[in-house]
Amino acid sequence: MCGIAGYVSGRVRDGSRVIKAMNQAMIHRGPDEDGSYVNGALGLGIRRLSVIDLPGGSQPVWNEDRTVCVVFNGEIYNFRALRDQLVKKGHRFSSHSDTEVLVHLYEEEGPGLLKQLNGMFAFALYDKKRDELLLARDRMGEKPLHYYHRNGEFVFASEIKSILTFPGIQPGIDLDALNLYLTYEYIPAPYTIYENIFKLEPAHYLILKKGDLRTQSYWRPSFRRTMKKESSLEETVDTLHHHLKRAVEMRRVSDVPLGAFLSGGIDSSLVTAFMARSSSRPIKTFNIAFEDPSFDESSYARETAKHLGTDHHEEMLTPQSMQRILPEVVQALDEPFADASAIPMYLLSKFTRGHVTVALSGDGGDELFYGYPTYPAHQIARWIPSLFGAPARMLANLLPVSDDNVSFDFKARRFAAGLGYDPAARNQIWLGSFEPDQKEELFTPEVNRALREKDEFQILRRYWDQCDSFSELDRLCHQDMRFYLSDDILVKTDRMSMAHSLEVRAPYLDHELVEWVASLKPSVKLRGLSTKYLLKKAAIGILPEQIIHRPKKGFGIPVAKWIKTDLKEMFLDTFSENKIRQGGLFNWPFIRRLLEDHLRHRKDNRKLLWTLFVFEAWQEAHRPASKRPVSSAYPLAIG
Repeated sequence: MCGIAGYVSGRVRDGSRVIKAMNQAMIHRGPDEDGSYVNGALGLGIRRLSVIDLPGGSQPVWNEDRTVCVVFNGEIYNFRALRDQLVKKGHRFSSHSDTEVLVHLYEEEGPGLLKQLNGMFAFALYDKKRDELLLARDRMGEKPLHYYHRNGEFVFASEIKSILTFPGIQPGIDLDALNLYLTYEYIPAPYTIYENIFKLEPAHYLILKKGDLRTQSYWRPSFRRTMKKESSLEETVDTLHHHLKRAVEMRRVSDVPLGAFLSGGIDSSLVTAFMARSSSRPIKTFNIAFEDPSFDESSYARETAKHLGTDHHEEMLTPQSMQRILPEVVQALDEPFADASAIPMYLLSKFTRGHVTVALSGDGGDELFYGYPTYPAHQIARWIPSLFGAPARMLANLLPVSDDNVSFDFKARRFAAGLGYDPAARNQIWLGSFEPDQKEELFTPEVNRALREKDEFQILRRYWDQCDSFSELDRLCHQDMRFYLSDDILVKTDRMSMAHSLEVRAPYLDHELVEWVASLKPSVKLRGLSTKYLLKKAAIGILPEQIIHRPKKGFGIPVAKWIKTDLKEMFLDTFSENKIRQGGLFNWPFIRRLLEDHLRHRKDNRKLLWTLFVFEAWQEAHRPASKRPVSSAYPLAIG
């Protein structure tokens, strides 16, 4: 695992110094080695975390005649099979790393090489003969890639902080991205919080030639039913076992110590079970515990670890430790990011790295197998007329406020809030933070004028329509994979793990497994209102019954309670009138009302307050950039 960076610019005078600064900004992604290639207007950089071929995997990597060069972040799990094929075609290899496969495969296939890769990756490849730069990102979006493009100048990196070291780049805040953040709790690709800095979307590649830039998608999951004969449930479970076993085995290839995240949920427990089956020694497993029992899952993790015979490790997240690491979390993320589970993920990654260099996770299980409570909620909402939305919200607001994790009153209010929206937008209302009318109250008149007639759900509906199935559940699944998984879950996992030089691999995101699961009927994944039906069937005989059928909690933190107790003074200071008015973006009386209602137990405003709090913390950490003028121009057309 690595961090990559580079530029194409005619005004750089000391390219080696520029690349060194870009590499240094993300040394945490690759503490083992520094590499670079600078030639005139082109510079490529790499910080390496050694995982495969420790002595021979240095980068940049070249082909035989040094006409193709690559810097690479990630893992190609099928690199040995690809290498064997390339050797038979006459290619000569100088190392045993997966990175070298890319330059030789590119010689054979050009950008078509991407369709043959099974892995998580982001890379930049320079073709000297064509004078072209090719950037690419994996299908599911496990590895990040950002770029700056303006006035013919192009700069890219794994993390935004690296791009910001490039001379002359001083972007302001993009108001459209801020608007999306307040709705989604994260900023979806291709947007970033900065103007003129973009994310390359998952399953896309970019070609830069003579200043011209074009992006192209190379993969999209299909939800069409491809099987001519419908399989029995037993046959489907057997096929799932086969896919999971293969995906786990491919992700166990490593020349460094390897373990697993184990929350005690069915996703991570099944991954750990398949690891344990093929290991001669106990698997090292890791989990985070909470003092609040409504958030704590540690007893399930310990029970699963005992059942599977793992070497289990556990650490407690307290309000005090959260306050201590919060500035580090904000700094690691580069952008406002309001998924509070980033904090326990940061702590989990930190103490896991003390034992292993690579960890397998259960990321993707919820999206593939309809594991979120939103899936049965959509089934229920289909039968409720939209005109019932206002009365339902009024009744939900009468419920007593609870600070517990996914309490009944919290779920009822979220459910009522989504009624009256179309399914694509409704899903985001349930998962996200601010609703459109709340943002109108939040923003100053100047910001509201700049954002007039901007539709924060347009990007959702575009990908809803791109799904090749008419099933509402299939489209929700496609939407969750494209947005919530790639721009929230995987961003959180990548940034928090790489902040500690820990590589995380996700077997459920194997694209062959994803394609197969997507082709199954929705009723195999959601049976009535029962989520993860197929996955639960697949776990029978492998995991304890109480683990298979236990209620889902998620990986949150007790934000609602901590705002009223341990974090109260921090929130009062952050939302002081002077600070908010100085920012020039938000209406302070509205924020004051949100905080007062929450502190006095009148309303549960945990999501709204946390989303704003994280933005303010991000502004404080990135004050020089955030003080520059904001922009309301759309940064990139979505294709």
